[in-house]
Amino acid sequence: MLIYENEEKMKKGKDICDCRVIHDDKVNKARQKALDDLTTEDLCQTFKALGDISRIKILWALEYQEMCVCDLAAFLGISESAVSHQLRLLRTLRLVKNRRAGTILYYRLADDHVSQLVRIALEHIEEPGVSKNNSNRKLFNK
Repeated sequence: MLIYENEEKMKKGKDICDCRVIHDDKVNKARQKALDDLTTEDLCQTFKALGDISRIKILWALEYQEMCVCDLAAFLGISESAVSHQLRLLRTLRLVKNRRAGTILYYRLADDHVSQLVRIALEHIEEPGVSKNNSNRKLFNK
């Protein structure tokens, strides 16, 4: 274990230690359990897709029924082209699937895992003690 004195004392409310301690056993275990770069990138792209308001609304709407681009555009109040663009990305990431019925293309969630991702995130933000105000928005907005 390596220990270094932190050059700057920990200030109240900061997410840093008073001193720098490297626990070799924990670092080695983290390296052994680490995801490979390709898997990590795929995971990042999935969460990035879930980080868009329109895409979350689309996924939530498809939680309950399959819908076509026209229906989703009317629901979201955006153009069919914009919905199609979002669906293309969601389909590429295997979050939604489609089926054709004549001239209409219907979309649905790809599988139960997609539903679980959204529901678990929703459950997390609805936990007691989790702030429902705008303070969380400051984390990623510049």
